[in-house]
Amino acid sequence: MSDWLDEVKWDAAGLVPAIAQDVHSGRVLMVAWMNREALARTASTGEAHYWSRSRGRPWHKGEESGHVQRVRELRLDCDGDVILLAVEQAGGIACHTGREHCFFRRLRGEVWESTEPVLQDPARIYGKPATNSGVA
Repeated sequence: MSDWLDEVKWDAAGLVPAIAQDVHSGRVLMVAWMNREALARTASTGEAHYWSRSRGRPWHKGEESGHVQRVRELRLDCDGDVILLAVEQAGGIACHTGREHCFFRRLRGEVWESTEPVLQDPARIYGKPATNSGVA
């Protein structure tokens, strides 16, 4: 019997995209990346762990903010190259901009408009302003 992690089709960098979806509402909260270690740790701890490409290191979701993601189910897509996490989002905030989810900008004509309120100031969450906040 093969290791369940061997069934994942990792990209050339050893990563796979991971979609975090609210287990209750079905809303997509965010997309991140996982390496083998992050996926294994997610499965063993029941909390989401990712690979931060910008930091170049593993990242436990909520390690700074406290907004952890409790994983209720892990799924692998039909091609084996995307992970879906059904999560309960602690604090109701998944985005580093202080919003419920990361998909808060909608294209209207030729302009991206913000459609979701900031629930908590990122400076309060992280002690510094958020990058890519989508605020004009």
